[in-house]
Amino acid sequence: MENKRRIIFHIDVNSAFLSWEAIHRLEEGNMVDLRTIPSIVAGDPAKRHGIVLAKSIPAKKFGIKTGEPVFRAMKKCPNLTIVAPSHHIYAKQSKAMTDLLFTYTPDIEKVSIDECFIDISGLRLRYGNDFIRLAGKMKDHIRNELGFTVNVGISENKLLAKMASDFTKPDRIHTLFPDEIKEKMWILPVSELYMVGKASAAMFELMGIRTIGDLAHMEVDILEQKFKKYGRMIWEYANGWDDSPIKSRETEAKDLSNETTVSFDITDIETARLYILSLSETVAARLRESGLFAGVVAIHLKNCNFEAYSRQKKLEQATQDTNEIFSAAASLFKEAWKRDPLRLIGVATSQLQREPVYQFNMFETAEEKKNRIKLDKSIDRIREKYGNDYVVRGSLLNFNKNLNDKT
Repeated sequence: MENKRRIIFHIDVNSAFLSWEAIHRLEEGNMVDLRTIPSIVAGDPAKRHGIVLAKSIPAKKFGIKTGEPVFRAMKKCPNLTIVAPSHHIYAKQSKAMTDLLFTYTPDIEKVSIDECFIDISGLRLRYGNDFIRLAGKMKDHIRNELGFTVNVGISENKLLAKMASDFTKPDRIHTLFPDEIKEKMWILPVSELYMVGKASAAMFELMGIRTIGDLAHMEVDILEQKFKKYGRMIWEYANGWDDSPIKSRETEAKDLSNETTVSFDITDIETARLYILSLSETVAARLRESGLFAGVVAIHLKNCNFEAYSRQKKLEQATQDTNEIFSAAASLFKEAWKRDPLRLIGVATSQLQREPVYQFNMFETAEEKKNRIKLDKSIDRIREKYGNDYVVRGSLLNFNKNLNDKT
């Protein structure tokens, strides 16, 4: 029985944006490690009305929280160091981690720029059932080679593995198997359960549900009556039930997508656009790596109550161009977003094909189109060799400016 059960790792980078920013600045000759001082990465530090995207451990000691407004964080720590996010640096570090993990197994599902699930069940012939040792090997490999730390959560399913990785940080390994749920998970505040936002936690509090255990022991019919599908889903999560599979690269035959789940509510378009840009860049690079062109671009959103909605657009012609995918995804977001607090943003492409028929317009010659395709591929090679921050797409910056002018 021990050899048949599935073993899932959830690997989560500790304070990803802050750690990656710190590493980059040290490589550039900066003498101060952002991880050792009160510092944050914030959406729009110049205007001081952005939100905290990541924080250092010293900043956490001042009570600063991810997702809170910058001005509030500055009140807690007047000497706080604030840095703007550097998307291309994060993409470089994220890819480096994924490439490292692929040296162990292909059974990896990248769920966001700083986290992934790994099904290690197929590694038993090499490592036996000593999955703690394997987790330590991966964790230390990342730290020693890439310079940042991760937490590893271990369980039989993705939900419990993710919950485990959120336990004590940084640079730690935690297990959360079904027989450990009562001791390790049910004692936690209900707000710490995956996909329970502030609004849901407040409503649970009114119902007398204060811990995850309280939620697990609640009558599911009552939860369904009050919260519909979300009620049953969150009750199942509280009981540790989740049978979702690991979606590795081999499952990307019909569509290719990337999404990110955040631990705070995204409530402003600037922060959302940062994530859309990051996701579009990753999806486009994967398309080019696979030699595929997308005929449809879609945006997927989930709010803090786990209500999902999406919108898609058929392109005039299939593409693997970052600019075109980002432009379509950002426009779809503006059309679809209901101004509700978001916990998940995804960019997806479908109707994939290998040899699209180009329809060149009067403003672009066939040669210009071919040159732009070559440029994209050249950018990919440069970034793979030297890092993503060496090349920044001016058209993306202009697109950002245009969106800002309209909002």
